[in-house]
Order: sequence, then C-alpha cells, then structure tokens
Amino acid sequence: MPKLLTFCFFLFTAGLQAQELNAQVIVNSDLVNQTNQQIFKTLEQSLNEFINTTTWTNLELLNQEKITCSFVFTLTNYNRDQFEATLQIQSQRPVFESNYDSPIINYLDKDIVFSYQEYQPFFFNASAFESNLVSLVSYYIYIILGMDADSFAPNGGTAYFQQARSIANLAQQSGIKGWEAEGSRNRFLLIDTMLSNTFREIRQTNYIYHRLGLDKMVNTPLEGKNQMMKAIQNLESLYQRRPNAFLIQLFFDSKVEEIVNIFSDGPKVDFQETVNTLKKIAPFFGGRWKQIKV
Repeated sequence: MPKLLTFCFFLFTAGLQAQELNAQVIVNSDLVNQTNQQIFKTLEQSLNEFINTTTWTNLELLNQEKITCSFVFTLTNYNRDQFEATLQIQSQRPVFESNYDSPIINYLDKDIVFSYQEYQPFFFNASAFESNLVSLVSYYIYIILGMDADSFAPNGGTAYFQQARSIANLAQQSGIKGWEAEGSRNRFLLIDTMLSNTFREIRQTNYIYHRLGLDKMVNTPLEGKNQMMKAIQNLESLYQRRPNAFLIQLFFDSKVEEIVNIFSDGPKVDFQETVNTLKKIAPFFGGRWKQIKV
C-alpha cells in the first residue's frame, strides 16, 4: 500500500470509536439526608465510565456520530446500600446539515430501586440478570439506540429493541419493582408495545418525522414540514385503535416544543388539519397546540 494511502487510512480509522454514546450521568442527592456525599459522587463517576466505555453494538462511529444522551437519577431514599430514585432519560439526534439536535426521548421512570456498594464494578452480561442497576441502565441504552436507529431507517432499531426486551425478560424474574408486566406505564410495557405490530405507526412516524421531515428542513423546508405533518397524521390510525396508547404520549413528551417552534416559524403550510389531529391524539398538550398560528 502506498505510504500516502496508508497514512490517510490511519487518520480515518484513528477517529473511529467502538463506543456509541456520549452520555452524561447525574446523581442528584438533594432529597436525601446524608452528610457523606462521597458514595453518590462515586456512583455518578462509575456510571459515566460504565456507559461511555462499554461497547454496546458492533458499530464503529466517529466521535461526532455518537448519540448524545443523559441519565439523571434523583435519589428519594438511601439506606446503607439500598437506593430509591427516579430516572430521567433523554437523548438527541443531529439534524442533517445543521447544528440542531432533535430530542428523541424524554422519559421519566419513577420506579427505580437498586443496591450499590461504593466502588462496586459494573459489567453488562447480556445472558443473565446480575444487578438491577446495570439492567436498568443497559435496558434504557438499548431503547435509546433503537429509537435513534429507527429515526434513520424504517424499523432500523429492531435488533436493539430485541436486546432491551431480553434484558426486561431476565429482570422480570427478579420480582423487582418496575419490571412487572402489569400496569399502564412501565419498562415491560414500553418494550412490548415498541416491538408489537399493533403499535407500528409509532416507529413509522419516528422515521418519517426525522429522516424525511426534519432532515429536509435546511434545504427544502416546505417539503420537510409537509413530511412532518404526514408523520403526525400517521398516528391517528393508532389513536383510533388504542386511544390511550402509552407510546403516543412518549412521542409527544419529546416533540411538543419542537413542533410548536417549527410550525410557528418559516414557510407557511396548511396546518389546520394537523392541529386538529394534535388536539385529538395529544390533548394533554392542548395549551401548547393553541400557540401555533395557522
């Protein structure tokens, strides 16, 4: 191989990383009456290292291609090595030819319980349940990876969702809160519905909204807006079958601000039908939809 070609190849591969995430973990202990804060700082540091240095897929990405995400643990109770908390999970996706990152997931899990001893090592074992904290974090990492991949290709995240379901199935056997199949908003329901054909419109909408819509906004904003409206209206058939679908609210929890901002500015489109759809399928944001001038 010529020296110049060898050098260029080295430059390219040197920028590739096996790790897929650019994650920030925050452990907020403000609600816990604990004088010694060191264990919380150690936990935060260890989780940051675990998430950002573990290889979660077989992809090799450039630094700028990594998924930006965050995990905010708000501790509500602590007793020796037992923790109770809520967990806010957020992730973003870059929009083509822009410096804008679009929110993909913004989800609050209120049923977080785990045990942890300071300096306890974290390892992900895909075939066994060994630590509820590791299972929790790993599960949401594969949810993030799946939703991100779905936004770039139709059903592109299936393999990651299947891994999340495997984690949930193993964790469910532990009997620990949050993994049970019963209830209207939990980890088992989230991944079960995400992989169900009954809720296929959610994944279709994720792709149309981002890849065919947002990614066109820089060069052809009118086409981009029309595709985004198509994506939103695509959810109406799901609403007709399952009016209280958990995934519909999950989608709009991350998208409400973006939709309001985009359709309140730029080239005008006939948005009235889409507003009516939004008011019907996402009435919990009715006040925000009124701010869009059609």
